[in-house]
Amino acid sequence: MTKKLTLLGMLSISLFSFAQQKFSIIPSIGYAWRTAEIPKGISSEQKDYIKGLKSGINFDISAYYHLKNEFAIGLKYSNYSASSNARITFQDVNGNFYSGNINTKDHITFFGPSVMYSNYNEEIKHKLFVDLGLGVISYVTKTGTVKGTGSNLGMEANFGYQYALAKNFFIGPKVGFTAGTLTKMKFNGQVVDFEDNQREGLHRVSLSAAATFRF
Repeated sequence: MTKKLTLLGMLSISLFSFAQQKFSIIPSIGYAWRTAEIPKGISSEQKDYIKGLKSGINFDISAYYHLKNEFAIGLKYSNYSASSNARITFQDVNGNFYSGNINTKDHITFFGPSVMYSNYNEEIKHKLFVDLGLGVISYVTKTGTVKGTGSNLGMEANFGYQYALAKNFFIGPKVGFTAGTLTKMKFNGQVVDFEDNQREGLHRVSLSAAATFRF
């Protein structure tokens, strides 16, 4: 009986070790900056308001299955959040000036399949990885009672360096790039098509702390 339990334990450890080399979960959190240019010819108040929406918190998480070589396949999800408050002065069609407080909250999400190249399987402390995902990028913006939504094909790429604190736990910095452009959006149910020079650019760069859990 003891021999059977010992054999079963050794088999369990062997299978667990094998599984540890096959799956990686990589969450990260940091800061991101949208790269679209600020429109020209607007007031300083409007510029400050837009600048508040051009940087925010960036969170993402990826799950990968490792193949026999250095490549892995999986899924990636990311979320960018930013908000801005301002008192904006504007002019109506009759030439009258008005001012009011506005608050905007933006969310940009990405979800799709991805591939990763890494040296995770090497017996070294210094780990490197590069990944690339193609999927759906979505944008939700809300100002007062006005809600705008839109989605399109998007891309996300990351490069990271990590240090192995344990056999199955790595941590380190990661630089990311997300790309996507909206040609139309829906505002409170009404679809608005953008001209070529008015498209909503969702590109951003991010700097995050990324952890890897291997199973």
